[in-house]
Amino acid sequence: MTSDVTVIGGGLAGVCAAIAAARQGATVSLVQNRPVLGGNSSSEIRVWVCGATAHGVQQYARETGIMGELWLRNQAVNPDGNPYYWDLVVLEAVRAEPNITLFLNTDLREADVDGPAQARTIRSVTGWMMGSERLITFTSEAFCDCTGDGFLGYLAGADHSTGRESRDVYGESWAPVVPDRTTLGSTILFYTKDAGHPVSFVAPSFAVDIERTGIPEHRLITPDRNGCAYWWIEWGGELDIVHDDARIRDELQGVVYGIWDYIKNSGKFEADNLTLEWIGAVPGKREYRRFLGDVVLTQQDVLNQTEFDDKAGFGGWSIDLHPAGGVYATEPGSRHWHPDGNYHIPLRSLYSRNVTNMWMAGRNISASHVAFGSTRVMATCALTGEAAGLGAAVAVGNELTPRQLATEELGLYQRALTRSDASVLGLADTDPANQSLTATATASSTLREVCVEGPIVEAFELRSAVGVVLPVVPGFEGLELLVEADVDTEIVVTVHATDKAQVYLPGSPISSATVAVAGGRAEWIEVPVKTRLDAAANVFVVIEKNPLARLQLADRSEPGVLVFRYRDAGPDEVWPEQFRHWKLAEHRRSICLRTRGNGDVYAARHVIGGYARPFGGPNMWVSAPFADDPSPWIELRWSERATFTELTVILDDSLDIDLINLHRHKTEFPTMPGLLTDYTIQAETAEGWVEVAAVTGNQRRKVTHVFEQELRAEAIRLVAQVTGGDPHAHVVSLRAY
Repeated sequence: MTSDVTVIGGGLAGVCAAIAAARQGATVSLVQNRPVLGGNSSSEIRVWVCGATAHGVQQYARETGIMGELWLRNQAVNPDGNPYYWDLVVLEAVRAEPNITLFLNTDLREADVDGPAQARTIRSVTGWMMGSERLITFTSEAFCDCTGDGFLGYLAGADHSTGRESRDVYGESWAPVVPDRTTLGSTILFYTKDAGHPVSFVAPSFAVDIERTGIPEHRLITPDRNGCAYWWIEWGGELDIVHDDARIRDELQGVVYGIWDYIKNSGKFEADNLTLEWIGAVPGKREYRRFLGDVVLTQQDVLNQTEFDDKAGFGGWSIDLHPAGGVYATEPGSRHWHPDGNYHIPLRSLYSRNVTNMWMAGRNISASHVAFGSTRVMATCALTGEAAGLGAAVAVGNELTPRQLATEELGLYQRALTRSDASVLGLADTDPANQSLTATATASSTLREVCVEGPIVEAFELRSAVGVVLPVVPGFEGLELLVEADVDTEIVVTVHATDKAQVYLPGSPISSATVAVAGGRAEWIEVPVKTRLDAAANVFVVIEKNPLARLQLADRSEPGVLVFRYRDAGPDEVWPEQFRHWKLAEHRRSICLRTRGNGDVYAARHVIGGYARPFGGPNMWVSAPFADDPSPWIELRWSERATFTELTVILDDSLDIDLINLHRHKTEFPTMPGLLTDYTIQAETAEGWVEVAAVTGNQRRKVTHVFEQELRAEAIRLVAQVTGGDPHAHVVSLRAY
């Protein structure tokens, strides 16, 4: 089988790599050794797909790009988190790409590689397709190792690490003083259900008697928990995760049956009607080989959010490391160190430093063991897959090696990233092929100022300090808060900068004021603070603790406005130096506030170029409410008639909402509320205004309209009709090619 790119591994990294390469025009062979796609997220293993949102710790962090498409599709068709429906979401995404040829049940056996040790080249790989009993040889210009365990790179002689580096290698405080081969362990999960009648359970002979271990004392066991709620059923980190896979599987299954025996037969739980519905037969692996690229991501890069010129994706999950003893350990099952916001992943960590045509994505990218503790979660693996697959296709199409693309033709790669709407932070759209960059944007209306006046649902007590993130472009001249107090008192308000555009925490103070509050009913209080920054940004407004005063909480918010509360670390906090004091207090609700002199936050101009996701502000056009502007429109107009064949619309898919594939938590939105579900596209041509596209029932963030004939127009107008629930129309970007 000959193709431009061969992707080995059909987990989310491999799936996204294959789709990304195919969309760049490359032919792709996607080779997966299991009967289903999705890897650890599939119905075979059933691990939650977690990512940069870190279960809501990070704000506006949800992945876009191909992973984002999977999120949205799953939300629409799989509201109950059925693992088999998730399999279908992933499979259909691959089958929708005509450039991908999928090979399931095909196990990699050998690789044809030549060249010296520091410049190896993969010529072909051969796999055995079980069931059909075929040996298939795959020949390509580029290969992508998305195997998780790094088997392709191992066969190719790629430089790699396994286990934990010593502290002095990268200067990481969480690395051990002495290196070792310890890795994170593997996991087997189980599902239960209520049978509606008593069901007995007789434990198998190999079930672990967990009451003779520390498991009941040190781990949470309840009969209502299912699936990945038992993520801590982990073991094998002190063994060879691959070589000892069968032993690890047997031990984990013994633990699962032992836990189930404890739930059913110990007499400590009401579980008479519960029965086992499913137990995994394939261990979900966390860690094995990590390849070495031109850059090795480290603990410092994650925590300090190092700004790489060749940024290709981002992460945001905590550095999440587990004890070597796994389920038998007496210490907590994990420890976490959250970065202050999302961090960048460089392109140079996604290709091998010594195999000239090998890309890698997923849990085997170039990262230290400590940094891997964050990059290993599956939505982040998916992002690296898209970044690597896109890179492979662009490099092959331009006859470049991965290193040449990253160091000599980086602009070529990053223009492809932005055009594809991949998940990357702080990468502006400057593509000269985008004719929108020469247009002027106007709109029928714009949401003026950042203002939330109601409807009021309750008083919001200042029992602890309250923080409010406000987007400013580039500042505001006045701030008002709706405050009530039982007696005369005062409140202290300080405006802080945020240290980075992707950080939603207070940094350096900018302005502060103490304001008198009269006792009595709630009144609008003028707070004499202001800010003027060099560019669009977020500020963090802190209202200090005052038990005598109360803010007012509205049952709505505006894009970019977030409300936090300050909290102190409890006495049992094990790692206080990693504790985050500010925690999101309200979702899609805000305290009542008004700003003045801040009317450009939601302006029409934001749909031209710039950033296509929240980064130092919402970066989108927001109309006036539909009640005031029933058919809001936004328009691009050129000084001379433009000619194009493609119009790409990037919509707001509500990145403040934390999604997960198997629904550890559920959201009430089958369609993201910020999306435009119904809209039309109009063009002003020589014949006047004509409708060139109409969309209904949309559930996608990126919608590309391709015109069969060249469209010559002086202006393009998008007319919004229906959203997923928000009372305003939101558009992130309009791009004409």
